[in-house]
Amino acid sequence: MNGPAAVADLLGLVPVRRAGLALLLGSIGLPIVGVVIVGLDIIPVRFAMMHVALLGAAVGMLTGLDPALCGLVACAVAGAGISPLARTPESLSGAMGLLMSLAIAAALLVLALAGVNASSAFSLLWGSILSVRTQDVIVLAALAIAVPALFWWRRRDLALLLHDRELALISGVPVRWLTLVLLVLVAVAVAGAIRLTGALLVDALTLLPALAARRLGHSLISIICWAIGIGVTVNLVGFLLALAFDLPPGPVLVLTAGAVALAAHLIPERRYNSWRVSMH
Repeated sequence: MNGPAAVADLLGLVPVRRAGLALLLGSIGLPIVGVVIVGLDIIPVRFAMMHVALLGAAVGMLTGLDPALCGLVACAVAGAGISPLARTPESLSGAMGLLMSLAIAAALLVLALAGVNASSAFSLLWGSILSVRTQDVIVLAALAIAVPALFWWRRRDLALLLHDRELALISGVPVRWLTLVLLVLVAVAVAGAIRLTGALLVDALTLLPALAARRLGHSLISIICWAIGIGVTVNLVGFLLALAFDLPPGPVLVLTAGAVALAAHLIPERRYNSWRVSMH
């Protein structure tokens, strides 16, 4: 176990400070993306984008470009590409499954053509907070600005869309355009979170704060505020615990966020109000 002085020394290191900044920025935009994932009922999107990011990394290795950047671009393109299929949650889930299968097959083929060790591409999926680069921080900062701004600007339209797609269409909400934007943001956010915790632990930054916030909030805006507050708290606490006890940050973040989500769901049912009741 590291004492306070040792933790302070660790926080003086540039990679550790950059990792902490990335987590702080990620805890603003990524929990809101988790609210979108739950609202659109596209939980399999994390696995689909994991495979798409792998395909992008493979293409980067084949072409000599930055694998992480290629993975990010591939996820953004994939998010935009499947939006025409998002007529219903069922069709979108099916599209995610198809995308996941095609992406992993294409990734393995590209890796074979590139003649590189597949383990180097798969290492992208494990992530490492301390390996976060300035480019990753910039992406997370952009998400921290763009995602809350979009929800504040179109909060009523988004509340209707996440509540009932058909009702949103009847009410004149630009459903197709908003769905496209949301899917691109979700795809880019998942790709950005992979650099922090790895694809297998991305729920700590997205879904778990969102699930806890849905239990505590009574409107879309209040859920978003709860999600950000929970995200900031669990990420900073989890990161400091990992430094103090010399543990891998990813699993500690997941366990911390999971404990908060579990505690939120232990609140008596009478205190729970769905955001779907109030969309102001």
